[in-house]
Amino acid sequence: MTNPEFFEALRLLGKEKGIQLDALYDGIQRAIVTAVRGDYNNKDVVFCEILPETKEMKVYVRKQVVSEIIDPDADMLPEEADNYKPGAQPGDIIEIELDTKEVSRIAAEKGKHVLRQGIREAEHGKLREEFQSREQEIVTVKVQKVEPNGDLVVEIGRVTEILPVAEQVSGEEFDPGDLIKVYVVDIRGLDRRYPHATLSRAHPGLVKRLFELEVPEVKEGLVEVKAVSREAGSRSKVAVWCKDPDVDPVGACIGARGSRIERIVDMLGGEKIDVIKYSEDVAEFVAAALAPAEVLHVRVVDTDEHICHITVPENKLSLAIGNKGQNARLAAKLTTWKIDIKSDTQAAAPEMIVIDYDED
Repeated sequence: MTNPEFFEALRLLGKEKGIQLDALYDGIQRAIVTAVRGDYNNKDVVFCEILPETKEMKVYVRKQVVSEIIDPDADMLPEEADNYKPGAQPGDIIEIELDTKEVSRIAAEKGKHVLRQGIREAEHGKLREEFQSREQEIVTVKVQKVEPNGDLVVEIGRVTEILPVAEQVSGEEFDPGDLIKVYVVDIRGLDRRYPHATLSRAHPGLVKRLFELEVPEVKEGLVEVKAVSREAGSRSKVAVWCKDPDVDPVGACIGARGSRIERIVDMLGGEKIDVIKYSEDVAEFVAAALAPAEVLHVRVVDTDEHICHITVPENKLSLAIGNKGQNARLAAKLTTWKIDIKSDTQAAAPEMIVIDYDED
């Protein structure tokens, strides 16, 4: 049936709700099928097509031609089918378009429900698309509520999500109404009406995305963030690389007088960030990862197990290891190598401090 007014109403509704017309058509189609199917004992025999190009909507019942009717809602005899397809034989599929009066009657009975359901379906579809596009991205959310256990209930788009205390940075405090940046780790339930996002302020991906936001060379792809290791709220190490030898990737990320890195540090609540140059040479990369400590020598012991021995000056040993082993631990995570550290005066000592890379 042709109904230009129907399509104009959907166009205005889509504009009002901020819903793409394709999504709205899809939702209305499913809603109409659900409503009309009720007259066929809810059998899966009703179909709807909305054709905006010709301003038509077709609602039809699909039946199979059989020699003996078992299911009146889904079967029809050849002599009846012959009215729709001359010469129809058992096994043929016949599509019977419902007339305007029949569809109008059902729509009149269930019109409001059909429309509401169609809008909800379209909104859910839009929501799924929005969520899918945000995976592994930074989004700004509004704190709605602080739970007694420390979890935050936040608004993300038109839904609420939980930012668990385990995914927050120790020491940060938020109040209802605060706007904060979070990292969308993953999206679950895209095949359902209401997908859910795993949000984090502690994930290394947050640091990587902040570099993409604040460093034009990273955003444009000239400089690449190769790896990030992080102990949220305390310190991060970021390995950067550029294929152009004339571009200093570390300098680009730090910015003039540290302007770029300072903005990122501020957004992370003062978290310290070491930016180092990535290298495919293991010794060079591991030595750089232990910054700010000076490294005298790196010896690769086992390439299969990713083990290397590091020698540093006696007076730089504590700096290389870091407070409670943090510097060496972050370096190990960044490079994915197990790092054995000793001072130059301990070269002959059998005992060494071992920091294992932990994938978790």
